[in-house]
Amino acid sequence: MIILEHVSKCYVTDNQSKPALKNVNLQIEQGELFGIVGESGSGKSTLLKLLIGLETPDTGHIVIDGTDQNELSRQEKLARTRAMSMVFQQFNLLYNRTVYDNTALPLTLQGKTDDHQVMSLLRFVGLADKAAAYPKQLSGGQKQRVAIARALVTNPSYLLCDEPTSALDLNGKDDVIRLLKTVHRKFRPTIILVSHELAVIKKLCTRAAIFDQGTLTDVIALPEVSGERSFDSYAERAKEVLLS
Repeated sequence: MIILEHVSKCYVTDNQSKPALKNVNLQIEQGELFGIVGESGSGKSTLLKLLIGLETPDTGHIVIDGTDQNELSRQEKLARTRAMSMVFQQFNLLYNRTVYDNTALPLTLQGKTDDHQVMSLLRFVGLADKAAAYPKQLSGGQKQRVAIARALVTNPSYLLCDEPTSALDLNGKDDVIRLLKTVHRKFRPTIILVSHELAVIKKLCTRAAIFDQGTLTDVIALPEVSGERSFDSYAERAKEVLLS
């Protein structure tokens, strides 16, 4: 479980303090599929940085699994960070490394190897046959699937996704949405999804927080989306989306 208590964060630009988050109080339950929505500059990405430890709040407390992050030692913060993984909009793959090496990278950085885990995850995301390929040989959707496999290789308790579908075409978006649903069902991490694409949040999440200029304005429960219609072609899918 993640609890934010009166969390605020400001950045200084041109000698002026600009608030990114203002007195945020929020609770995310263990195992949730939780969405965070808002326009550009609303504080969504800042919140993810605070959760994963890339930034610290100016005021307030972030409590994760019962532990106040302000009270952790450096080593404890590192251990906490390893319990979280991120999926990025632009994939953040190393283009001079193979799909296998990119997937194994978090283990490599910890001085570990686990061929079974890496190949198991590549099979899970449908890319075992691409293990020796390089990112430039992959489509956008395939790159994001590699990024998701990489994020899962350390068995994280929390999966933080920052606009994971924004750089993808329609088919790629649908593939990633289905994959994240399967990730949640199979591995049961808490998934926190930041996106400006409201349709993606609605398809994936059970609750969503709405941010506006750094302020949490509402947290809403989302209705369950019934089984999606399948299409025989891109043209059929595009027509349905555009006319709905």
